[in-house]
Amino acid sequence: MEILTTLYLGDSKEKLKMLSDNSVDLIVTSPPYADQRKNTYGGIHPDQYVEWFLPISKQLLRVLKPTGTFILNIKEKVVDGERSTYVMELILAMRKQGWYWTEEFIWHKKNSYPGKWPNRFRDSWERLLQFNKDKKFNMYQEEVMVPIGDWAKKRLKNLSETDKKRDNSKVGSGFGKNISNWLERDKAYPTNVLHLATECNNKNHSAAFPEELPAWFIKLFTKENDTVLDPFMGSGTTLIVANRMRRNTIGIDNVPEYYDMVRTQIQQVELYLLESKTEYEKTKSEGRISVR
Repeated sequence: MEILTTLYLGDSKEKLKMLSDNSVDLIVTSPPYADQRKNTYGGIHPDQYVEWFLPISKQLLRVLKPTGTFILNIKEKVVDGERSTYVMELILAMRKQGWYWTEEFIWHKKNSYPGKWPNRFRDSWERLLQFNKDKKFNMYQEEVMVPIGDWAKKRLKNLSETDKKRDNSKVGSGFGKNISNWLERDKAYPTNVLHLATECNNKNHSAAFPEELPAWFIKLFTKENDTVLDPFMGSGTTLIVANRMRRNTIGIDNVPEYYDMVRTQIQQVELYLLESKTEYEKTKSEGRISVR
């Protein structure tokens, strides 16, 4: 099937209205943080952030499929030595808007820049908030399984009688575990902490994140030919990665330089896809970019 990329230049709140209801499988984005990226996006004061974002999230709720997922990369800033609460306020407001706050992933930045502050340590993590419009959604957990690790050799060597049967949670949650189920396995499901370095390559963008970040969520929540949206595409990392993984993509940004840069990079990715016919033999027609 044909892989389609559609780019929009303009305000996300307005351009999202051009998309059909229930048409997107995954949204992965990192919007401007409060009072940051002033040179490119103008900056939004923390006190106005929720009011600014809710019309956008309303449109995202409309275009996302009931089986889809929204991943929001965001982090509170420090103001006068105190953490801002605008992210927590946004979560509560989005829940009232109709979103389910399903999970919170942590991006551990393995190469965060060293520094010293009088009342805190350096930031080495960011939030990746998972929202859904329905409690049942597509999730392909086997696609992100990891090696089970050396701990299994010792832990599974001598199993107790409790380990050989389902051990129900002592807090009455209804969950339980059976350790013996892992005896013959070499892979396990990951945690909700992603250990990734920050983006070090010059992408001509003030806040580019590493390609591994969107790739992980694309594998977890979509399959080939699904549609991935980034309403604040910036340098286009999410779109470029999704395009390589043969997902349809939609990107929006209000900075012409980023729009032109992403358009050029997406076209290069398409050439790569066409040249790799043996690797991508399921792609029967040429990739194409539709620029709007």
